Amino acid sequence: MYVGRFVVVGPEVGAYRVSSRSFPNRKVVERDGTITVAPTEDAPETDNPYIAYNCLRCVDRPDGGETAVLGNGSHVDPIAEKLELGYPARDALAETLLALDYEKDDYDTPRVAGTVGEEAYVGVVRRDALLVERVDEPTLVATYEKDEPEAFAFGAESAADAAREAYDLDFEHAVCAVGVARTDDGFERALENGN
Repeated sequence: MYVGRFVVVGPEVGAYRVSSRSFPNRKVVERDGTITVAPTEDAPETDNPYIAYNCLRCVDRPDGGETAVLGNGSHVDPIAEKLELGYPARDALAETLLALDYEKDDYDTPRVAGTVGEEAYVGVVRRDALLVERVDEPTLVATYEKDEPEAFAFGAESAADAAREAYDLDFEHAVCAVGVARTDDGFERALENGN
């Protein structure tokens, strides 16, 4: 089954995977603690604005806590910025997803996002709905087929396990994945480029 890009979010661990039929020449890279989806060196030229974006940011909140934000596009940055300003995770997700709406491409691709930390939420904005739900167990939402949050068996406990497990899930056209997990010292992050 092809579900496109997806997030899996739980209170302590999360993952994001790029699955793509149209633009498989991508990888995840870390830049100053932020993880970005970027074209590989051999990727064809494109003017598609949805190919490269930050997909994972960990931010400090004014209350002293830390939250990780995962997502499939440019909405990750404003969600993270709202959290840094003190917005509750639910509001940061809902306001940003509503403002940016689904992607205006040929498929009306939904935007998916989630937060890991004290406030674990998952959200999606589709052409016909905006859904944001608090999670207390691993929950998946994808751009296609599974575009409504659903409980999902995900056993990873570390960032590396989360990235690998997301990459290896039996959904078609895996390209790359990231994982994030809460530790006593903050968040650990991991990248999986299928190597």
